[in-house]
Amino acid sequence: MEQQRAVSSSPPALWLWDVYFAVVAVAVSAAIVMVDGYSAALRAGAIAAIAAMAVLHVAAGHALIRREAANTPALLVCLAQLLLFAVAIVCVPVSTWLMFAVIPIFFMLVPLRPAIALVVAANIVPVLAELRADPGGIGIDLVIAAISTGSGVCIGVWITRTVEQSQERAQLIAELSQNRAELARLSHEAGVAAERNRLAGEIHDTLAQGFTSIITLIQAADPGLRDERLALAVRTARENLAESRALIAALSPAALASASLQEAVRRQAARFSEEAGVPSTVRITGDVRDLPTAVEVVLLRAAQEALTNVRRHAGAHEVAVLLAFSASAVRLVVRDDGCGFDSSLAGGFGLSGMKDRVIQVGGALTVHSSGGTTIEVEIPA
Repeated sequence: MEQQRAVSSSPPALWLWDVYFAVVAVAVSAAIVMVDGYSAALRAGAIAAIAAMAVLHVAAGHALIRREAANTPALLVCLAQLLLFAVAIVCVPVSTWLMFAVIPIFFMLVPLRPAIALVVAANIVPVLAELRADPGGIGIDLVIAAISTGSGVCIGVWITRTVEQSQERAQLIAELSQNRAELARLSHEAGVAAERNRLAGEIHDTLAQGFTSIITLIQAADPGLRDERLALAVRTARENLAESRALIAALSPAALASASLQEAVRRQAARFSEEAGVPSTVRITGDVRDLPTAVEVVLLRAAQEALTNVRRHAGAHEVAVLLAFSASAVRLVVRDDGCGFDSSLAGGFGLSGMKDRVIQVGGALTVHSSGGTTIEVEIPA
């Protein structure tokens, strides 16, 4: 697998490095032409080495930097550049100034440690060349090489760390933007669902119950409905009661429109396992019976919210869901074996909204978080 190279240069700014390399190469080539004391052959050899370095950078190094691939080919390119750099210095020592172009290339092509090793090697080359030409002047060359190595490594490390921090910040900003969009979507969905539930509850508590009362009162006054006007009133009330119930059903969660509560909970658990890759089990106990729509909505929403919290925060390996029917109540329990959380922060993770919905139907919410998390909702029904 390819490693992350020492310095990542984004493609839009890569041309700046190309211009920088070209400026250094041209300036050093001009210095080679103007310096005295070297034959035409040595000057030609040094300039040819510099030209080969430029061709190698354009033909191979440029593409590797753009691909951000710190692999074996990138290391081979660096070694070839180091060899050509050594040839130029052996021919004309003033070529040492190429160091300003060579060191950045090392840090752009390979990971930090190999880049540092290449920088050290590049600074040893002038020392060896001077040792071969004039052994007596090696002392000052060693000092210069040490300073050059230290400064090159420090600059390279600083640039590397700066780029890494910039990349981390960019990634964090992208994640924050994604989370904000997700939160906005969930908030909108929660608001829509809450309004639908409120309207369904209002219709149930006012219109539906009102029509039921009208039917009951008329039938109490005329059980046989011998009066046509009373019979018509009962038929009209029943039709409107049916319409009210249809509106309540339309405003209820889609998952409950085509399935029972227990089936809807099973589907939510199966979807959770598919999305999170975490096994889940659903157990139904007691005598299953139809519940008021408002109670079913609250229980389904609680199951959805609890499973969402597990997927996002728990890091769990297994989840168990229990839907228990008793004579006087129904209980939903969602238990995971994840990392848990501070129970004093139970107002977070969507639990506050869940608690409010449970209280609205006369229920209670209990949260335990120790060696995993257990969320229990119990509603009289």
